[in-house]
Amino acid sequence: MELKQSKWQFREIVSPKISEKLSQELNINKILSQILVRNGITSYQDAEQFFCPDLSRLNDPFLLKDMDKAVSRILSAFDKQEKILLFGDYDVDGTTSVSLCYLFFKQLGKEISFYIPDRHKEGYGVSFQGIDFAHENGFSLIISLDCGIRSVNHINYATDKGIDFIICDHHLPGSELPKAKAILNPKQQDCLYPYKELSGCGVGFKLCQALLRKLNLPDSVIYAFLDLAAVSIACDIVPITDENRILCYFGLKQLNENPRPGIKALLDYNVKKKYGINELLFTVGPRINAAGRLADAKQAVRLLIEQDFDKANEMAKAINEHNTTRKNIDSNITFEANQIIATDTSFINKNSTVVFSKHWHKGVVGIVASRLVELYYKPTIVLCEHEGKITGSARSVAGFDIYSAISDAEEHLLQFGGHHFAAGLSLLPQNLVSFTDKFENAVKSRIKEEQKEPIIWIDGELGVQHINQGFGKTLHRMEPFGPGNMNPIFLFRNIKDTGMAKTLGSDEKHLKLNVMAGETIVGVTAFNFGHYYHKAKAGMSFDICGHLEKNHFNGNESLEIRVIDMKPSNHGESDLL
Repeated sequence: MELKQSKWQFREIVSPKISEKLSQELNINKILSQILVRNGITSYQDAEQFFCPDLSRLNDPFLLKDMDKAVSRILSAFDKQEKILLFGDYDVDGTTSVSLCYLFFKQLGKEISFYIPDRHKEGYGVSFQGIDFAHENGFSLIISLDCGIRSVNHINYATDKGIDFIICDHHLPGSELPKAKAILNPKQQDCLYPYKELSGCGVGFKLCQALLRKLNLPDSVIYAFLDLAAVSIACDIVPITDENRILCYFGLKQLNENPRPGIKALLDYNVKKKYGINELLFTVGPRINAAGRLADAKQAVRLLIEQDFDKANEMAKAINEHNTTRKNIDSNITFEANQIIATDTSFINKNSTVVFSKHWHKGVVGIVASRLVELYYKPTIVLCEHEGKITGSARSVAGFDIYSAISDAEEHLLQFGGHHFAAGLSLLPQNLVSFTDKFENAVKSRIKEEQKEPIIWIDGELGVQHINQGFGKTLHRMEPFGPGNMNPIFLFRNIKDTGMAKTLGSDEKHLKLNVMAGETIVGVTAFNFGHYYHKAKAGMSFDICGHLEKNHFNGNESLEIRVIDMKPSNHGESDLL
């Protein structure tokens, strides 16, 4: 089935006078200065900070509420030689958080252990089994990472067993906070920390940074682990703005110059000269997640903390096999989910997608939900049954808060948690129909018309002649791209191949074009547009929207157009909203 057709729309021009001034002051293309202004960069000083990230501009970690309490409790544990356990979630953010803190504590010469819950047996977040493990093995302090903010009952259970908790989390708090020794979460209502969008690993980083300052040690000790912070920021889809941009920028720099063995072993499956957000998001992230989805997420932590490349490479091979298996499983489930949808005569009138099968694999339903969003463009929940409960994952469309829609049906759930655009949930089988109906009604009442169809937002129109070295240099300095600073999308009209069009892939599914700009040939790569090959060969011109990306070939570097969508040029401007 083809993806739902996207509409193309230009982004609104904002503050044109400021944009024009910035373009002149920075000597950059007006489209790029307009992008900067849209992202809140309105002065030369703002631009200087944006283009020149500086670790000295990281916020004071003690601005986080309860940071002094957290540091005091950990230092007390050091003095008394208490056993400390790091408890992390099983996804990329959780495993990188644990890895970063584990390596940091080891760097300080402290004994530390970690625990990652079994995704299938224990579920999301702090688990009673994990607390029992801590109690049975003499741990008196647990530091939770990327989880814990809603674990009220679990923390009470731990307290009864004489175990203290420090919570490091970035998820939205509930109405009641756990009674932990300290809660580090910038999203707490009374937390004055100026940047609210840290990843779970970012919160763990700030804890380590605060400990260094209390111990009168330089911040540079923790900078050695910024590559782990970059992986978490990229894969947890948090905004790459402000503090996250600084952490990510220097994390990517370290990753390219001196990657730790575990990350290098994962990246070797995608050999490339320079690694960026896309490689972390589409190569490293899925493999780390595959360990928790199909096996044991502790494997991912062991890989990330391994110092020997040969050992790390062997671990990475095993994790890569899990990822291959995961791909086959989610492909089969997606096929079955589409069959269920095809037989639902009422689906076309629904505002949401909810599909369920007892036998689907719990570890991959989130991926399937994302695929269904791409196909049908509706807020989506994919559910399976595990140990007598129905459990699953939710994914949303752009701009729609699926977490709030699920909250509207909370009375039918056992547990749920997550973000605006992704969530996890569990419920009893007898509540499935009631929950599905309530969720559909919640989506229907909340969703806006413009959120019901995918829109490709175009940052500006370029002629092929604009694709030059200066433009590419400025664009490169705007990286890393991600939420809050998305990779710009440009419109190119009347693109015509030079006669060198060809298809790519064994199934000829993809298209490769070359277009002329004066005497310069610019490559165009269009994945999933191989069906336009014969028209391109026949000389048809196309309107294309896409990114500009660096291409490395035979030791040369050039910019090429990476197509997001393309249409024959025989349509009018009315096709743009």
